[in-house]
Amino acid sequence: MIFSETRIPGAFLIDVERLEDERGFFARTWCRREMEQRGLNPRLAQCSIAFNKRKGTVRGMHYQLPPYEEAKIVQCTSGAIHDVILDLRPGSATFMEHVAVVLTAENHTRLYVPEGVAHGYQTLADMTEVSYQMSQVYSPGHARGVRWNDPTFGIQWPLDQPILSKKDRGYPDFVPPRPRTY
Repeated sequence: MIFSETRIPGAFLIDVERLEDERGFFARTWCRREMEQRGLNPRLAQCSIAFNKRKGTVRGMHYQLPPYEEAKIVQCTSGAIHDVILDLRPGSATFMEHVAVVLTAENHTRLYVPEGVAHGYQTLADMTEVSYQMSQVYSPGHARGVRWNDPTFGIQWPLDQPILSKKDRGYPDFVPPRPRTY
């Protein structure tokens, strides 16, 4: 596996190292040892897929609160997505900054999203499927999100008139935490 750190600390693009021959290729997609060597969470608690019928569908920006914070590995297995991560860790040097990448079924690139970083995407093709590996089980009581178009973050989505769930449309404007005074 080939790891490339993004501008957000702890978030990585993960590309496969292909062993190719006349049949096609073989590649490792997950390795506990390689994850641990980079200080990434190797725990695998749950895997899910999201199937999206229409181009322009937006899912996100989602995260979970402690003690159910989750790291994710996201891969597009059919179609293509504009994938966005947003750093919501108050102590991070990139707090409230985002990174966007294109993941496709053809490029086999995956995105490692660390705990405390929100995740979302917009589909770039009809019939797009996204696969998730998560370090923590889903906990509805700890699930949170920020609005996909909150002006605080300035995320530029590639397609106009997105298809959204009521929940994703309804998140309020983000209010940054206030610094503690002693």
